Amino acid sequence: SYDDPNVFKLISTGNTKAIFQLESAGFQKFMKELRPTCIEDIIAGVSLYRPGPMDFIPRYVHNKHNPEDVTYAHPILEATLKETYGVIVYQEQVMRVVQDMAGYTLGQADNVRRIMGKKQKDKMPAEKEKFLKGASERGVDTAIAEQVWAEMANFASYAFNKSHAAAYSYVTYQTAYLKCYYEPEFLTSVLNNRITNMDEIKNYVAYCREEGIEILPPDINKSQTYFSVSKDGKIRFGLGALKNVGIALVDDIIQERNEHGEYKDIQDFINRMGDTAINKR
Repeated sequence: SYDDPNVFKLISTGNTKAIFQLESAGFQKFMKELRPTCIEDIIAGVSLYRPGPMDFIPRYVHNKHNPEDVTYAHPILEATLKETYGVIVYQEQVMRVVQDMAGYTLGQADNVRRIMGKKQKDKMPAEKEKFLKGASERGVDTAIAEQVWAEMANFASYAFNKSHAAAYSYVTYQTAYLKCYYEPEFLTSVLNNRITNMDEIKNYVAYCREEGIEILPPDINKSQTYFSVSKDGKIRFGLGALKNVGIALVDDIIQERNEHGEYKDIQDFINRMGDTAINKR
């Protein structure tokens, strides 16, 4: 399930380093303000944190924490916008609004989504007239319909579709869950994913230490090619992350160690690795 309160508590602290989508300083600040309590908040957050929709973030955050302040331009919008605290967030909501408020068919609503999303300005006036006419026939005041249309048109050119945001957000939740309950193992995997990028290695090694996770030094007899985690939650530096060594050569060193035991000293190491590509450097 995707409703673990401990996961949302972690995200709400802004401690989102290494969590998919939420790692940037701006996103950390946003999550601390939002204090998400459900997967819907994460999906909306991923959708809102981009140019255009970002303008709606203060309203979304305020309405989440002050539900009594949520308002709708017309009661017909409540069913569609209730889950996002009265804010239009997704392309699917635009489609639903034109259906409910102006009687569009699903196909016609999808056409509006495409026109707005692709910023086809030449088609907007005719579509607007059609929307206003349909809304009027359903008893919606023209001024209200104008207001709703303007907000949709302004937003939809940048909006995500919810299915896209949801797919991202499930990965966000999964990485947050792993960090919440298996942080050493999770960060070990993050380090291994960046094994050839020394700047990223330094970045995440420093972060592990901030989190109180001990980083054991590289050891010719204990390290693996990649970073590894011990039973007591300590992370052992992977030999493959060392400069001027290389994954292939480290694999040879590990294989020799596995087959013939630990290296006794530097001379033993040199003698046993003499036929490989190892050199003075």
